[in-house]
Amino acid sequence: MTATPAADEGAPLRRLLPLACQHVLAMAATPVSTAFLVATSLRLTAGQTASLLSAVLVLSGAGSVLQSLGVWSFGARLPFVMLPGGAATALFLQIAHDHGPAVASGSVLLAAALLLAVTPLYGRVVRLFPPLVMGVTVLLVGVSMVRVTTQLLVGANGSAPPHALAAAGLTVALTLLAHLLLRGAWRRSAVLVGMVGGTVLVVAAGLGRFAPAAGAGVALPHLLPYGTPEFDLPAALPLLLFSLTSLAEATGQTVLNTEKPGSDEQPDLGRDVPRLARADALVSLLGGVLGTPPMVTSSENVGLTRLTGVRSRSVTATAGLLLVAAGLLSPLSRLVAGLPTAVVAGSALVVYAMITAMGVELLGRALGRTEPDGGSVDALVVGLALTAGLLPVVAPALYAGLPGWARTVLGSGVVAGTLTAVLLHALTSLRSSALPGRDGRGEISCTSLAVFCRGCVNRRDPEAD
Repeated sequence: MTATPAADEGAPLRRLLPLACQHVLAMAATPVSTAFLVATSLRLTAGQTASLLSAVLVLSGAGSVLQSLGVWSFGARLPFVMLPGGAATALFLQIAHDHGPAVASGSVLLAAALLLAVTPLYGRVVRLFPPLVMGVTVLLVGVSMVRVTTQLLVGANGSAPPHALAAAGLTVALTLLAHLLLRGAWRRSAVLVGMVGGTVLVVAAGLGRFAPAAGAGVALPHLLPYGTPEFDLPAALPLLLFSLTSLAEATGQTVLNTEKPGSDEQPDLGRDVPRLARADALVSLLGGVLGTPPMVTSSENVGLTRLTGVRSRSVTATAGLLLVAAGLLSPLSRLVAGLPTAVVAGSALVVYAMITAMGVELLGRALGRTEPDGGSVDALVVGLALTAGLLPVVAPALYAGLPGWARTVLGSGVVAGTLTAVLLHALTSLRSSALPGRDGRGEISCTSLAVFCRGCVNRRDPEAD
């Protein structure tokens, strides 16, 4: 077997652009769908949607270049790409839905600042968020956002019109077919394929209208599109917690992306993960100013990297430059700004269903790694944390009689569930001994985190290995 090229080796010039285009194809669905989820949820105009899409594409590209090449202590200098995070987008929309988009933008800025502040404490913070806690968080994010997304389909009378349900259902069906029938990079673009195909069929059947925004030339992101950001710490808690949990995810991604077949070389996590996190935080700060959700380094491209055998930073950096160019092309962003709302809702349901499934998978793996005498304890932690997180989902008025700060904290299923999981896991870890997959303090190891990330990559693309 040929050894995988090192990350700092450049790809042959004749292959650089095709390889970069593959990465763009694999990652394009995420920024496009994210822009429309945000725009539709916030009732943005077609022109505002085009500007938001431009901002998301430009930041995704710039972040990919930064992570690939690095500047000072910012950027992992590994073949990573950066995208708007699925869970982060869900939390951004939840805050915008409950407190307004200006508070959501302020929350992005606060979360990015917190991430910058805690990177020197990386080793201590990451222990608070093992896969068991992350699984609870991800599952609750998915469930909460499925509920929020259904509001896109609801009409003035509180029920979804039949044509909207049909359009959303058709989009979901096409996305599922694309995921089942396509392979490689096309399969990872199933959401984008379903969105485009759904729009064509919905418009042809008279179930919706396609109305691109007017304009041409170069599209530039708008500064402060929701007005001056507002800072509300209780409202920002979901994203603040997310910024901390992202350190655990970044650890697994770094281990996975630095693995070399036949090599026992270990990554320098104390160096690479803080660099990765600082780049995420820096680009997210820009995102808060441009109205986007937090930007996070993604494992979307790891399967493609392993499939091609090319671990070149020049390839992912070139892909980033292509995304920046795409974001600045006004005709592209304005063309896709006219997608029917029901089609966007159908795509959103698929995205959040995948997030929910990922949470279930993380929990299944975390619980499956425990011994029989410890499994019941971890299962109880998960059960209580999920109960705390689902209470405000099934009974939104449950905490109406509490003070405002308490309603904000307990009324967010993600915050309530994650805090419960962190506290209970910390308490139960005090009695933990050295179990398989745990260190002497009852903490999940970095190798375990890599296994979880590998499972997510393989689940998305079985041909990756």
